[in-house]
Amino acid sequence: MQLGMIGLGRMGANIVRRLMRGGHQCVVFTRNPDNVRQLAGEGATGAASLDDFVNKLSKPRAAWVMVPAGDPTEQTVLALAERMETGDIIIDGGNSYYKDAVRRAKLLKNKNIHYLDVGTSGGIWGLERGYCLMIGGESDAVKHLTPVFKTLAPGHGGISRTPGRESADCTAEYGYLHCGPNGAGHFVKMIHNGIEYGLMQAYAEGFDILRNASADNLPEGHRYDFKVADIAEVWRRGSVIGSWLLDLTAMALFENPTLSNYSGDVQDSGEGRWTILAAIEEAVPVDVLSASLFARFRSRQGHTFAEKLLSAMRQKFGGHTERKQEG
Repeated sequence: MQLGMIGLGRMGANIVRRLMRGGHQCVVFTRNPDNVRQLAGEGATGAASLDDFVNKLSKPRAAWVMVPAGDPTEQTVLALAERMETGDIIIDGGNSYYKDAVRRAKLLKNKNIHYLDVGTSGGIWGLERGYCLMIGGESDAVKHLTPVFKTLAPGHGGISRTPGRESADCTAEYGYLHCGPNGAGHFVKMIHNGIEYGLMQAYAEGFDILRNASADNLPEGHRYDFKVADIAEVWRRGSVIGSWLLDLTAMALFENPTLSNYSGDVQDSGEGRWTILAAIEEAVPVDVLSASLFARFRSRQGHTFAEKLLSAMRQKFGGHTERKQEG
């Protein structure tokens, strides 16, 4: 199957590579011609402009937008819509606000262009591990792109089946799911990322307690000089709190147990804030998720070991770098 990709950053480029490994044809475009040439050299069809990109797609066209959320996505979607035709499909695979997805879908429907919002989790590891895909939009458009979603998703892998799901007719076990109408995909991804904040904060605070167990103000008989990297490692094996985030934490702590290569200035990319807004609209209490977001705000004023570990986890799963300090 053919798919166009606009945006060839960490995730966009690796999505293209995984699709090509699966036998799909990809047309690629981004503002940096070097990135286009790189993927063209690996087998993709490069485009020199947005017009060239659209012209190289076979009808019905399918174009995946993987650029930063907000105005970059808005302008790219609108520019594509001006060039695409009835029956074509635009996929927003970034971390857009779900209400923006609903609005854009209505706008494109007037042009008879399909719009899918696809929450995409997998970070810089998705090329090998696969991507968890949370999809919103019309069923016909989702069905048309099923070969793409199936290739990108992890599949069953080594994860045991949930008891009782053997006869369930659902793609969730393969790592992709049509969650509902427009906006549903990005809504589910928004909550996914809100939960991610809480999980990361719990790990970070726990390891901060372990690291400070040798503090001078503690009674001598109650001080412990823990090797936190080893504790992370032992928790990976058989522990009830084992997870991929813990795997990445163990990696970061083994590489540098003091995390001196991180400042602890922890950024947020928007989904945590939107999760809290959704909770307010639904009158749902979210004590942990809201506290984890506020902890990131506080990290920009002073830094603890916990905040350095949050930065380390973000770098490990998504390649996110800390913002450079001014002055």
